[in-house]
Amino acid sequence: MDTLTIAQGQALYLVILAALVLALLFALALWLGIRLGKRSGRLEAEAGLPDRIEAEREDAVRRSRAVLGGQLAEQVAPYLPGFPFDPAEVRFIGKPVDFVAFIGASSGLVDEVAFVEVKSGQASLSKVERSLRDAVLAGKVRWVEYRAP
Repeated sequence: MDTLTIAQGQALYLVILAALVLALLFALALWLGIRLGKRSGRLEAEAGLPDRIEAEREDAVRRSRAVLGGQLAEQVAPYLPGFPFDPAEVRFIGKPVDFVAFIGASSGLVDEVAFVEVKSGQASLSKVERSLRDAVLAGKVRWVEYRAP
């Protein structure tokens, strides 16, 4: 059997020790890289934070103004030029449609009932509003009289 000489044993010991030191240095470099990457990412995200907050606030204010403007338009629509019905014959409902117009009611006889949805800007009909429009256009409207007990 071959036995290792003292010089070969020392060389093997040094190779193993060097491998362990290299593995430890690699692990340390990896850990340091991860820490620096996290810190860099956090700093980068925080750098844009004030601008992003300002932009989000401006967007929230713009949307709020649009909603308030739409609500105001809904309330005053019967008194604006070009509104298709007599304001005295219109009743505000709000949801799912803004107004119901009882055409002819001011003269004593209702000739027609009309649902009125007021929109402003680029607003479009909601899903419920579209379904109501479709039901009315399809003639799916009826009269129900309920007597309270």
